Amino acid sequence: MNQLGAAVRAWRGRTEPATVGLPANSPRRVPGLRRGELAMLAGISVEYVVRIEQGRAPTPSAQVCAALARALRLTDEEQAHLLRLAGHAADPDRVPRIIPESLQRVMDQLTASPLAVHDATWALLAWNPLFAAVFGDPSAYRPDERHILIRQFEGGFGRARQTPAERAAFEESLVADLRATTSRYPNDPSIAALITRLRRSPRFRELWALRSVADHHSATKVIEHPEVGDIALESNVLTTQGSNLRLVVYTPRAGTDARGKLDLLTAIGLQQLSRT
Repeated sequence: MNQLGAAVRAWRGRTEPATVGLPANSPRRVPGLRRGELAMLAGISVEYVVRIEQGRAPTPSAQVCAALARALRLTDEEQAHLLRLAGHAADPDRVPRIIPESLQRVMDQLTASPLAVHDATWALLAWNPLFAAVFGDPSAYRPDERHILIRQFEGGFGRARQTPAERAAFEESLVADLRATTSRYPNDPSIAALITRLRRSPRFRELWALRSVADHHSATKVIEHPEVGDIALESNVLTTQGSNLRLVVYTPRAGTDARGKLDLLTAIGLQQLSRT
């Protein structure tokens, strides 16, 4: 029996569009979210949702499970159940990827700031609409590409612009943070696979050989936005107790016009400004 697909179908059917910010004014033959709506909210393809529900998909990654849980507003217990059904059994040796309801409530209130949640390896698990508007929509990338370390060391810097000194400090801090994570979860095979992939980068190998250990707390960067121009931001990292999830909140840099640009992007979202 396809328990994973049955669970996703049931959760999709009980989720009211209005609870996830979608209009519900069009007639619906069945209650709940449409497959296309769930796909959009989770940042995956409609075809992949169909394969999951029909039991024809490869085991969904933990990141995909987290995205589905966020889109379906699952409780902590339901998220844990989803991960178990997908083969990611809860284990103290594995990096936690369940976003607690309490953290989701905090995210729902901080609409005026771009924010994202990462796991202890810096894989992106969740983000708010303003984050997508500022940095680009993460759903445009494959789940394995939604990872700060992979994008940093494989050349996918996106819209962020940093001076050479800022980039060096940022990379050093991330690698030292990853080293700390390896000691917290020494038996998690996903960490070993991540390090193997990152070792393709000479810069990563150089930093990894230093064996520095530290937590990553903050960074300064300028976002080159195609519609509103440069946005100068500070990032602040809040780590959740027990799960080592990282809530990254971006705030305007003092003395800049970043606040006004964030307010504009809050209004227009991912739309392009009209051009004359």
